[in-house]
Amino acid sequence: MEKPTADLPEIPPDRGDDLHNLEYLRDADLVLFMAGNQFMVMADLLAAFQEEHPEVRRIFYETLPPGLELRQILAGGAKFGDREIRVTPDVYTAVSVEAMKELAAKGFVDDHFVYLHNRIVLMVPEENRANIRSVNDLAREDVRVSQPGPLEDITRYIVEMYREAGGEPLVRRIMEEKRAAGTTILTVVHHRETPLRIKKGTVDVGPVWATEVYQARREGLRVTAVEPGEQLDQRHKVNYYIAKLKNGRNPGNAGKFLEFIKSRTAQEIYRRYGFVPH
Repeated sequence: MEKPTADLPEIPPDRGDDLHNLEYLRDADLVLFMAGNQFMVMADLLAAFQEEHPEVRRIFYETLPPGLELRQILAGGAKFGDREIRVTPDVYTAVSVEAMKELAAKGFVDDHFVYLHNRIVLMVPEENRANIRSVNDLAREDVRVSQPGPLEDITRYIVEMYREAGGEPLVRRIMEEKRAAGTTILTVVHHRETPLRIKKGTVDVGPVWATEVYQARREGLRVTAVEPGEQLDQRHKVNYYIAKLKNGRNPGNAGKFLEFIKSRTAQEIYRRYGFVPH
């Protein structure tokens, strides 16, 4: 039985670009809920998948934050403007193992596995006028930081990077003291807001996924990455998890996609976009 509309989470009206191939919503051969920070990879990834599996013709996929996608799954749908997106994904990916455990506990999935990694870098303008060289430079009074907010999945990894670089004093300095001073500015959608702020010159630096610097440069933005170093960039902790939904409409095609995403072909596509293959 469908839940009443009032129970459905809302997809923000400016996130329409994260709903792909809506025309296939009711008759898709495959429905994917992909953790949003993979958006730049999806066209190449699905082209390669369909080259191997041309029978999977109609693919509806989302590239929303995985927390919102999780809420959709649990609620049985979502509201987007004046329409309802009522679909159960065949495949769900997330950067949080807790999301997978919740789905398993509630009977939506049987198991999951890690298929990919990412790492954090510091996005700065090409000229890097603030002379950012390390994570600790973000504590400086003169440095304006574009900081992902508490609802974004990347935030916990960034805070852990701060903690490993300078302990609780550095965390407190960037997340509390500088925020109160107006030199740490929170984001809601960091992969869009941080590059825009750097372009406008309203910030000096922003911690982002390495893949987002790659994408920003592809789009013509004059940005570059300051590498925190392998000991700090969280690559050994940032896992991407994938699972097949038990009540998806296309279990066979979901299985094909899970096999494909582990393949050398898929992993090489991810590597080209700056991800760390599993």
